[in-house]
Amino acid sequence: MSRKSVAAFVCFALMGLPVLAQANNPWTGYPPELPGAKAETYKTVEGLDLKLYVYSPDGHAAADRRPAVVFFFGGGWRSGNPIQFAKQCEYLASRGLVAITVDYRVLLRNGLPARFSVADAKSSIRWVRENADRLGIDAYRIASAGGSAGGHLAASTAFLSQHDDPADNLATSANPNALILFNPATVLAPVAGVFERDDVELLEWRMGAPLESMSPYHNLAEGAPPTLVFHGKADKVVPYATAEAFCDRMNELAGSCELVGYDGEGHGFFNYSRGTDAFRDTLMRADRFLVSLGWLAPAAAASAGG
Repeated sequence: MSRKSVAAFVCFALMGLPVLAQANNPWTGYPPELPGAKAETYKTVEGLDLKLYVYSPDGHAAADRRPAVVFFFGGGWRSGNPIQFAKQCEYLASRGLVAITVDYRVLLRNGLPARFSVADAKSSIRWVRENADRLGIDAYRIASAGGSAGGHLAASTAFLSQHDDPADNLATSANPNALILFNPATVLAPVAGVFERDDVELLEWRMGAPLESMSPYHNLAEGAPPTLVFHGKADKVVPYATAEAFCDRMNELAGSCELVGYDGEGHGFFNYSRGTDAFRDTLMRADRFLVSLGWLAPAAAASAGG
């Protein structure tokens, strides 16, 4: 079966499946327009320029060597827009970090399964690390962040050993130094009592790879980066129990995973488009997490959003 035939089959089949999408997102314009960010091409594949958008602090210079946070949007690996994390990027740049939001290939735009999204995410982290000197970034203080399917991609850069782009310089590590995950899809293969579904074969078609090779939970190991997870306890798309299992397992392996659960909140609760309360709270907690790592100075009156 050809790639296009596979994509068409998967797209049709997914019509009846729950989608790991950020609902209620008004930012549908694509490609995105992101005032205040500098667009950079991190990879060209089959004639397609894949871009990321860099928000730098005021007065930033290449010699500054600032920490960086790299965001991946949600959308079920099918759709989505880098503009989803623009507000978070604006705030973090105002606090002195370099903040980046990444575009990557998805099913509905590019006709590709999710393993290509993983490859793009890993390519983008490598590109940031390889260009750290020019961008004024500390190559050893790069956090990977994202929501829903984008949270899966962020976690994948840390834990999945497969699905690299063969064109990448694999001598450059794609592993981030910290993770900030918003209702992430971290369990994609069955786990008794945590993640059980009867459409595993179809989900594997969607991933384009064996499920365990795409599941961060199944690839956890010692040496994981410090991790902060935000998750709505009423999330019916990515169950809260999967976030609990992920963090529990990481902590069992001597990692550091803090899970912040939000009573009554569903999927995508943190988005700026949903209102500022959860957006502010998650962003302020992320700020404190970065302070705890020594990446930011404490801010007596940190604020975000309008």
